Amino acid sequence: MITHLNGRLVEKTPTSIVIECNGVGYEVKISLNTYSAIGSDEALKIYTQFVVREDAQILYGFIEKEEREMFNFLVSVSGIGPSTAILMLSSLAPSEIAHAITSEDVSTIQSVKGIGAKTAQRVIIDLKDKMLKFEVSDDNFTTSNNTTRFDALTALVSLGFDKKAAEKALKKVYADQETVELLIKDALRVL
Repeated sequence: MITHLNGRLVEKTPTSIVIECNGVGYEVKISLNTYSAIGSDEALKIYTQFVVREDAQILYGFIEKEEREMFNFLVSVSGIGPSTAILMLSSLAPSEIAHAITSEDVSTIQSVKGIGAKTAQRVIIDLKDKMLKFEVSDDNFTTSNNTTRFDALTALVSLGFDKKAAEKALKKVYADQETVELLIKDALRVL
């Protein structure tokens, strides 16, 4: 499997790029989010997912690992193919998709062209449990990039507290120097 490409950007369009690695040009399908994030620099590292179908072999590219991870989550849902997943990632940021799934916001997912009510509900049902580690909520409360907060949130949820209430409590008490144990104790006082 090709996990990333590190090379020279040769061509860039809103739907694909061509990146040259050691004399070989790779065409990579991208989302609009990735397109926006790619600067004019010639040197580029892009995370990839290789998809083999009966009629094609396509390389999909992402500027961040989180976007690739969300792509893989989305294509695991019945009725969501790679093209639809890229369309979703073009319409919404990975964190917005994760938040919509965890908050069961069918209308946000359904706002993507080609996603109906049944497919949106299937996405929520299939991926809700997987989004706990991935989600980034509205106030940049990053669970995936901060292990202390993530561990504390996971512990509070496993203790039976509502995830949103636990997030709010952790936002109120969070300090960078706190250990997971102190953070949980402080959050329990607020809850």
